[in-house]
Amino acid sequence: MELYKTIKQQASAEQIIERSRFIAHAMPVSDKEEADAFIASIKSQYKDATHNVPAMVLGDKSQIQWASDDGEPQGTSGAPIVQMLVSEGLTNLVIVVTRYFGGIKLGTGGLVRAYTSSAKLALEAAGVCSVQDVLKLTCEIDYSYLARFQKMASGTLNGDSSADGSAGSAAFVLGNIAYGEKVQLEIITLTENEEAMRGLVANITSGSAQILSVSSGPEKV
Repeated sequence: MELYKTIKQQASAEQIIERSRFIAHAMPVSDKEEADAFIASIKSQYKDATHNVPAMVLGDKSQIQWASDDGEPQGTSGAPIVQMLVSEGLTNLVIVVTRYFGGIKLGTGGLVRAYTSSAKLALEAAGVCSVQDVLKLTCEIDYSYLARFQKMASGTLNGDSSADGSAGSAAFVLGNIAYGEKVQLEIITLTENEEAMRGLVANITSGSAQILSVSSGPEKV
């Protein structure tokens, strides 16, 4: 089940509009303290800039929405970025768009377009992803079964992993692999696929696999 959408990693992007330089930084965060620290670091890094416009959306239901225009005309910079993030269903992230004024005024509409387009460039660089409630099964298997698990792993949790007739419909990806007398294999799937995944593991290994641990929680996929 998808919990929310966010970005994969910290990233930045830059563009020049009417001689003004816009630098957008985006970062995934888990709480307001982390977002505030990121904003402070960007403001310190670009302390000579004309404006450092921050915007954040937090919470699995976007409960916290905050922005500042940082000296730009009210409602022309921070607020439109927040509105764009909410409209695209993104949360748990912070964006700071830095502007070095180039001498040409953009007007109200021009400022809105400049700040939101800069933010979108940073989002594209960071990569949008889904956070889903996933299940992790750590199994101990014989080496002879490893290649089959690797072949059947789907690369995504949003799809059908039934590469052969016995695979069922539980998509999965592989996590950590540890090599010893046997292979310890981390299998990641959606929580609703637990029963199907246990059956798949038993089927592939003819019942010889040992499930060492099972855990669940949110994960970027």
